[in-house]
Amino acid sequence: MRIIKYIVAVMVLLLPFTVNAFGEEVKQETSPAAKQAPEQHEHSMGTEKRAVAVIGADGVQHVEITGGEYFYDPNYIVVKVNVPVELKVKKTSGYVPHDIVVKAPDAGIDFKTDIGSKDPAIIKFTPTKVGKYPMYCDKKLLFFKSHRERGMDGMIEVVE
Repeated sequence: MRIIKYIVAVMVLLLPFTVNAFGEEVKQETSPAAKQAPEQHEHSMGTEKRAVAVIGADGVQHVEITGGEYFYDPNYIVVKVNVPVELKVKKTSGYVPHDIVVKAPDAGIDFKTDIGSKDPAIIKFTPTKVGKYPMYCDKKLLFFKSHRERGMDGMIEVVE
């Protein structure tokens, strides 16, 4: 019985390393030109990738977001106040679970949604107050850094 507890403890401790090593697609660079070409979804912590919501024929602001290994793409979203918003959030392949959280109920933005790799999550809200509101992944494993601390965060800016 003791050996089983030991094996389970070791597996739990090694899980983040196993997922990081095998959970996401590995990209290999084969030439100097490959080093200069920017990757579609890889940007370092602190790099802003901005998107301005587009108002569709239905009168709703539409934005598509991809979440992956500790990033959102785009990670800075600009929407108009008092116009409905629809976020379509999908996850890249891999085993690491992620979510997207914005807690600003006074501004009409209050959600926490898991994002899966098969079907995109659809999040609907109508922002009622101009301002900047943080979005982030609140997942965390044991004593390791949270996904937010590892760079999986961003901002929703509501403008006039």
